Amino acid sequence: MAKKQRHAYTEEFRREAVRRSDQSGNTAASVAKELGLHPYQIYNWRRQFSRLSEKQFNSLSGVDYSQQESEEVRRLKRELHAARKENEFLKKAAAYFAKLQE
Repeated sequence: MAKKQRHAYTEEFRREAVRRSDQSGNTAASVAKELGLHPYQIYNWRRQFSRLSEKQFNSLSGVDYSQQESEEVRRLKRELHAARKENEFLKKAAAYFAKLQE
């Protein structure tokens, strides 16, 4: 069974969808249909914008999920992976040379 793909909508997109649904003559359902969303998604975004400050909207449990932070996290994960591989290699090399000295 195929796993559903999650869409990552930009904050500008979310704000525009909420703004359009708040305009007179529009409903969340009509805007959601135009954008290919479920109406509850717009209701959820509206609730988040009204309850949370600018910084809090992009964070969850103290973790910042803004695009810039996400890119830095991915870069750091790549660096960590490379450092771990290098560390494994050095351990094997040290064990090899220790056997040669015996």
